[in-house]
Amino acid sequence: MPGQTPAPVADAAFDLKAHIRGIPDFPKPGILFYDISTLLRHGPAWKAAMDLLAERIRPARPTLLAGIESRGFLMAAPMALELGLGFIMLRKPRKLPGATIGYDYDLEYGTDRIEMQADAVKPGDRVVLLDDLLATGGTMAAGVELLRRGGAEVPMVATLIELTFLNGRARIDAPVETLVAYDD
Repeated sequence: MPGQTPAPVADAAFDLKAHIRGIPDFPKPGILFYDISTLLRHGPAWKAAMDLLAERIRPARPTLLAGIESRGFLMAAPMALELGLGFIMLRKPRKLPGATIGYDYDLEYGTDRIEMQADAVKPGDRVVLLDDLLATGGTMAAGVELLRRGGAEVPMVATLIELTFLNGRARIDAPVETLVAYDD
């Protein structure tokens, strides 16, 4: 209700799963989609998630945060503000102006590509990469590689949700922090 004091982080955060809904058969039959829009629209729960993520990211001493298009932007941009850092975007091809560098990676059936602006990072930058969900790890691993090719260090990656049964973290050459895990 308007004017109500939000719950303290510890109280609001204990059940973030209660604010994430599963939508069966989206985007295709047999897939259970974890929808964070319900979390985003619940102010105290969203704030609790961002506070918890900030606690986990701070020890990595990042100089920049990067988000993977598009829901990773929802994680990284407010986190960058919270931590007083800059934010960079990793996007699909031909979505960024100016010179870009990219990285092609394999999917289950085909390939994909992510890009960043060529001047987004410089050697010595410590960039934490964020996305909303870690599933098979392909996109996150590609993001880590792209940032490193640009000269950055990647001390960790962070996500809101991890589908642990897909073992995506095994593909990522960096420590992984997640707030919510689904085991099946």
